[in-house]
Amino acid sequence: MTDLKAGSVVFENVRKDFGSFTAVPDLSITIEPGTLVTLLGPSGCGKTTTLRMLAGLEHPTSGRIFIGGRDVTMVPAHERDVSMVFQSYALFPHMSALDNVAYGLESSGLKKKEAHERAEEGLAQVGLAGMGHRLPAELSGGQQQRVAVARALVLNPQVLLLDEPLSNLDARLRRRVRTEIRELQQRLGFTAVYVTHDQDEALAVSDRIVVMKDGRIAQEGAPRELYEEPVSEFIADFMGEANVVSCEILDHEGNNAIIDIGGIRHKLRSRGASKGKAKLAVRPGSVVLNPTDTSGLGGEIVTAAYLGDHVEYEIETSVGNFFVIDHAVDQSYAPKTAVSLGFRNRGLALIEG
Repeated sequence: MTDLKAGSVVFENVRKDFGSFTAVPDLSITIEPGTLVTLLGPSGCGKTTTLRMLAGLEHPTSGRIFIGGRDVTMVPAHERDVSMVFQSYALFPHMSALDNVAYGLESSGLKKKEAHERAEEGLAQVGLAGMGHRLPAELSGGQQQRVAVARALVLNPQVLLLDEPLSNLDARLRRRVRTEIRELQQRLGFTAVYVTHDQDEALAVSDRIVVMKDGRIAQEGAPRELYEEPVSEFIADFMGEANVVSCEILDHEGNNAIIDIGGIRHKLRSRGASKGKAKLAVRPGSVVLNPTDTSGLGGEIVTAAYLGDHVEYEIETSVGNFFVIDHAVDQSYAPKTAVSLGFRNRGLALIEG
């Protein structure tokens, strides 16, 4: 396969209206070459509209879009130097995997022999060497997905677009294929824009995640940053389970805040929050359970569910109920048991009230 030419992507104050409805009010994003950036959010948040504008399938109402430094705002889709992997894969069922991969090359004017040589290289790159003769129906869902990726990559695009590429796969296969996509992207170094509503998928494959809400960026950053330091209750809840409880900021020590949670003191990053009442997001795995004592936040087990490698608890406390994931399965607690809650140093964040 020809070396891929990774391009940058820039959205500059992009707006998209559909009649009186504004899908994307004012969007500015910069995507560096050779990175995989995921647009993540619930249905109707604007992520698919954003991807379609990048692909040239929709044009902005205002603002500009650049690919590799070139203004493509009004450039037709076929002149954009991008390739898309669709949710349905869109493979031709009557054509072999090799012919599917070669189709775009032949359509662009390449002779059949050279197109097939490049298609064979493309299939080898995605781990399907020697399987080009098979029809899509003779391939597993994961293999079909890799054929779709190979078909897109052999066109040597500056940017690869992936629209919910794993939604047709079962849970176990999704985990394997997302790992394959990430490994392939890192090995070949292409720029990718990936759309999904699945938080685990986004965390697993991304260099950066852009979480969207109502057509706007709610927060963007590295996966760990978004998970461990959400800026709002929406992000805390959308990026995985979170307990949002009230606390009080008592004092500051440099960049840290000393907070009170139901009489228990804890230190964490202040993130600019001032003294007084505040909201705290606590990840379920950041709570430490102990037999009841006076050093932790007192609580009572409401429900307990054993799930093999961990136990899930709902615990009632004076500051609200906590959902807790505890991997200490050898020391589990029954409902109505009094317990003491402590907190780890990571997985707690002050958020906007």
